[in-house]
Amino acid sequence: MTSMPRRGRRRSFNLRLLGGALLLGLALLLQGLWPGGQDAGYNPQLAETLRLIDQGGPFPYHQDGTTFYNREGLLPSRPRGYYREYTVDTPGLSHRGPRRVVTGGDPPEVFYYTQDHYQSFVELERSHE
Repeated sequence: MTSMPRRGRRRSFNLRLLGGALLLGLALLLQGLWPGGQDAGYNPQLAETLRLIDQGGPFPYHQDGTTFYNREGLLPSRPRGYYREYTVDTPGLSHRGPRRVVTGGDPPEVFYYTQDHYQSFVELERSHE
């Protein structure tokens, strides 16, 4: 009995490429940069920003603590000046990057996190001591 040749193209993938993609995804997840990463584990840069907000600074960027205008309309509507924004550093970048904490109230009573420069927000649950 002879084997008939297969018709059509055989699909294959590059194992090295797949392995590299998996390693990159793991590295991003561990740094808190993967979508949903803030829920997947500890984010030291976010924790540092929250610590600075709690102690009132000093903040590393002059824009930190300035009014956030909610132009995107993704947060609840509040009077101008209610929201303030703060930078969350992104490892490996030489600029502010896309990550921010936006607080509401004075003193802050609500905290939001965006990892995509205001395209989406997650409300942060903060334990009250």
